[in-house]
Amino acid sequence: MRNLKKYKNHFLRLLVLCLAVPFLSGCIDEEQFDNNVKGNFEALWKIMDEHYCFFDLKKQTLGVDWDEVHQRYGAMINNQMKESQQFELFCKMLGELRDGHVNLTTSFDYGRNWSWYEDYPMNFSDDLHRQYMGTDYKIAAGMEYRMLDDNIGYVYYGSFSSAIGEGNLDEVLMYLATCNGLIVDVRNNTGGLLSNAEKLAARFTNEELHVGYMQHKNGKGHNDFSKMERQTLKPSTGMRWQKKVVVLTNRSVFSAANEFVKYMKCCPQVTVVGDHTGGGAGMPFNSELPNGWSVRFSACPMYDKTGQCTEFGIDPDVWVQQTDEDFARGKDTILEYARQLLK
Repeated sequence: MRNLKKYKNHFLRLLVLCLAVPFLSGCIDEEQFDNNVKGNFEALWKIMDEHYCFFDLKKQTLGVDWDEVHQRYGAMINNQMKESQQFELFCKMLGELRDGHVNLTTSFDYGRNWSWYEDYPMNFSDDLHRQYMGTDYKIAAGMEYRMLDDNIGYVYYGSFSSAIGEGNLDEVLMYLATCNGLIVDVRNNTGGLLSNAEKLAARFTNEELHVGYMQHKNGKGHNDFSKMERQTLKPSTGMRWQKKVVVLTNRSVFSAANEFVKYMKCCPQVTVVGDHTGGGAGMPFNSELPNGWSVRFSACPMYDKTGQCTEFGIDPDVWVQQTDEDFARGKDTILEYARQLLK
């Protein structure tokens, strides 16, 4: 993380969450807020008002009017509120945005919105996963992998917060090189470092690909953004996979994992199978309130190669849901479909 510019006398800082993608940020004017309930409320609302990147999208889809939100929640504020009441009210205000990248962090609780996956089928079972992996699978950095009994390679990457090196990827692909196809399972991967997503996706293309766009906030207005900047995926200089690949997804694929799916849909010989991803297409920033509470929010919107925002997730190429009948038989419907597709 790197400091941007401090809010005068009250530690209001904007911190860049390290996702290994360099970008610029608009300047932040100095402003003073009192360290009381009213001051913290105004600081929180203003930080979001000037730097959150999806107000237009959330107004169109959810009917969110941020000025109306200020008026409604501001009427509930008084400086006699207990800390727990203040936290609850702030979280409800932020919850209007239904954004998994919007969080309020204190020493006693973590405000979050997980609606992007909570109201949907899981389409993944830890018990079934363990049955398929057995006990003799291999582990390289954050990846679990093995050859399935039909000579299909299987790699499970549960979090892009788990770092991988180029040497790790070379070893994994070399081990699976004799397989007839490869399954890359990112179900329940809620994100992490974008650099890990790029590093893995780069093993599945032999040429530079246009995979999407991103913008940067460059002013205080809700629509103050830079021009669309192309995102490209360059092929790895290490070992690259040349056979068919199936990527498995569910609603708990979010943030950097959502970006990984976006990249893989642009790669040749790749099919995405499973459920709609959870989204999370705003690169997150952190800032701090006068009382020391930390707020995280989406600040840089990202789009697919057609210019469509992926904040609300990405469709698979083939929709497949886990069935109760298969679960009772100890079968993962989505994984079994991928195996048949690769055969």
